[in-house]
Amino acid sequence: MIIKYFSWIKEHVGKSEEQVSLPSHITDVIQLINYLNEIDEKYNIIFEKRELIKIAVNKKYSSFYTNISDNDEIAFFPPVTGG
Repeated sequence: MIIKYFSWIKEHVGKSEEQVSLPSHITDVIQLINYLNEIDEKYNIIFEKRELIKIAVNKKYSSFYTNISDNDEIAFFPPVTGG
């Protein structure tokens, strides 16, 4: 699985993307977030206010309960604003 990070999320993680082997028990985005929080504390800061995070699975806006697999691309980014 490829996980991509954008904007201030990328700054907190310290990279724009990473490759993760998805454990078999993880089947949706919320479980992925919980897994990331368990493996490194830096993710806790990002996902502390989950309502601020937008998600895309395979380049389509998705919810925290969207099903995922090890072949997917997941992107986490803050809300997009005009300007």
